[in-house]
Formats: sequence, structure tokens, C-alpha cells
Amino acid sequence: MPTFTHEDHTLAYTEYGEGPRTVVLLHGLLFAQTMHEPLARRLAKQGNHVITLDLLGHGQSDRPTEMWEYSMVGFGAQIVALLDHLDVDEAVLFGTSLGANSSLEVAAAAPERVRGLVVEMPVLDNALLGCAIGFTPALIAFTFGAPITRPLSRLAAAVPRRFVPFLPRLGLDLVSQDPKPSASIMQGLFFGRTAPPRTVRRTLETPALVIGHHRDPIHPFSDAGMLAEEMPNATLMEADSILELRTRPDRLMEEIGTFVDACWAPRKAKTRPRTRRPATGPTKRPVTA
Repeated sequence: MPTFTHEDHTLAYTEYGEGPRTVVLLHGLLFAQTMHEPLARRLAKQGNHVITLDLLGHGQSDRPTEMWEYSMVGFGAQIVALLDHLDVDEAVLFGTSLGANSSLEVAAAAPERVRGLVVEMPVLDNALLGCAIGFTPALIAFTFGAPITRPLSRLAAAVPRRFVPFLPRLGLDLVSQDPKPSASIMQGLFFGRTAPPRTVRRTLETPALVIGHHRDPIHPFSDAGMLAEEMPNATLMEADSILELRTRPDRLMEEIGTFVDACWAPRKAKTRPRTRRPATGPTKRPVTA
């Protein structure tokens, strides 16, 4: 797996397909780039150069154990560093949950690098209570239950992945992580900002496709709807559930493919309005004697 270095840390990525249309796929919290492998292959078949990235603390990238190493702004900087490493001027960013918020950070800090955004399940203002309820037990387990969770993670890591179906494989990848870096990631994100503030989000003119679904307190549909209303050039699309894009992707992929094509369509050149000069009559020649 190819890697590059950013701020003294090694980050891993994978490339699918080739061509000038680059799409970067970004995973969810505590998952790895493998969660987007089927999607990456499908987008590559549609003529895109697709890159999946393991953000710091995830997958095959380095896993520092200090919480100050992790922040949403830092994840955004890692995405820009990936584009710099590959000499990619701009890309369509597709992020899920953590990856969605990281993509928004890139659009806020370096909008000239973002051709378009696919924001799946953003975590914004309305997710606070759900995140507190959902992630606090995991944070406690990772922090204080490491003597128990670490042997379980090693056991899960030893399971061969070759013949494991896709969704169970994602579960194994999640459980097999060392608990200390995972706890540090969650602590860093809990004590930092989760996304660009609303005043900034309202200024993001990047074309965006926002995907949300109901029945998920950590990724409430109200957050997706709010983001789509805030961003001037955003469209909201409702998924049946978090599993639709992973198990029955045809409907969503048709919309996503159409959106990516539109992002890479030639942009109309902006022309300055021409200043019309006041009309003048014919010039009279002087009469000479």
C-alpha cells in the first residue's frame, strides 16, 4: 500500500483507475479506507481516478497515542497533503461521517482544491446528544478497559480477511484496532470542533450532494437537511439507511455518478460586463473657405 509523510506521520492510501477526474473517498470514525473499496471500484469504472485514504489513527496509517494529535482541522490538512503528494490540483471529496466533516474542513480552508463535495451523514449541531450517548461507553471501554479490549483486538486482527464477506470484514477491522489510539482519537474530537461553524458553512460555494437518512441519532437527518440549506449550492438526497449504499447501491450510485459528472463538466468562463460607450453622431468636417 503506498504511503506519504505528513507532519512526521505516515499515511496510507490506495488508488483505483486513472485519468484527470480525481475523487477522494474518506472513511468514518474508527473505520478504515477499506469501507469504501466497493464504491471506489465502481467510481473507477465510471472513468474516475479514485483515491481512498486512511486518516491518522486509522487503518494502515500511523496511530499516535496522544489526543492532541487528532482534530477535525488536522484531518482536513491531511487530505490537502494527499492532493499535494499526488500533484492533484483539485478533487471531488466523498466523505462519510468523520470523512464528511473532514471534507467540509477542506472546503473551508482550501476551497480552490475542492471540485465538489459528497457529504454522507454529516455530524453537526443536532448530533450532540446522540454522540454523547453512543460514544461515551466506547470511550470508557477504550480508556479504562484496555486490559480486556486489547487481547480482543489482537484476536480480531489475526482473523484472515480473504474469505470474510464485506460487512463482517468491516466489523473485524473496527474491533481489531488498538484501544489506546482509538481512545485518543475520540478524546481529541470530543474536545475540539466537530466541523466548520455555521457562519463558515454558509459561505461554502462548492457544489455539494448531501446524503442523510432517518433513524440514526449519531447522524440525524436534520443535520443533513440543515447543511443542505446552509450551503448555497447543495442538494439533499435521502438514503433508506446507512446500509443502502453498502448493500443496495444502484439508486444512490446513479445520483452520485451524475453529480460527479456535473462537477467535472467544463466550467463556464466568467466574463466581465462590457461598458457601452455613449452613441455619437457623425463627426462634421470643418468648412473651409
